[in-house]
Amino acid sequence: MLEDVHLTLTAGSGPVNILSGVNLRVEQGETLAVVGPSGSGKTTMLMLMAGLERPSSGQVRLAGVDLTGMSEDELARFRRENLGIVFQAFHLIPTMTALENAALPLEFAHHPNAKTRAMDALEQVGLGHRGTHYPAQLSGGEQQRVALARAFAARPRIILADEPTGNLDEDTGGRVMELLFTLQAEENATLVLVTHDRSLAERCDRVVTMHSGRMEER
Repeated sequence: MLEDVHLTLTAGSGPVNILSGVNLRVEQGETLAVVGPSGSGKTTMLMLMAGLERPSSGQVRLAGVDLTGMSEDELARFRRENLGIVFQAFHLIPTMTALENAALPLEFAHHPNAKTRAMDALEQVGLGHRGTHYPAQLSGGEQQRVALARAFAARPRIILADEPTGNLDEDTGGRVMELLFTLQAEENATLVLVTHDRSLAERCDRVVTMHSGRMEER
């Protein structure tokens, strides 16, 4: 998936190495936790996997496709067809209902049954009755469940989750993660989870640790 990936950014004091020779392979249907201290490169690595950041060198390959040389339009199409992304900050559109938020990736992909598929996804996360509500009318846990519905509505092959419980209390976060693992298993999706929670990481099939832009596998 990642082969000798480097990312160097230029700062006022000179070049800064964010990732240094990262190698990673994840099998279809596997759950992988990425742990490590803040600033170690975990989220940056996830953004590279999503095609939202480009490496300085090395290869990023997902679902058998090399993302490295793709245009922005090609990357956007690839994400729509293959990826579901769950962020810590939810990233729901406040002027759209829960149903409209969940349907958004499908609408972009011109899916003929976008609203039906999105409602099915909301039902899966227990929010079918909240489809007409706006994010401001939902609790934090409900907003994250809408984000899960949005991520899974297109039935992606790969789920990338960046601290998905970081803005939730412990009980709500636990329920959200139970739901995430349930949906992952039902779809046999590959899950790459960035987390600071070691107990959560231990639930995954495998754990890797980032330190100063380098990866160690346990």
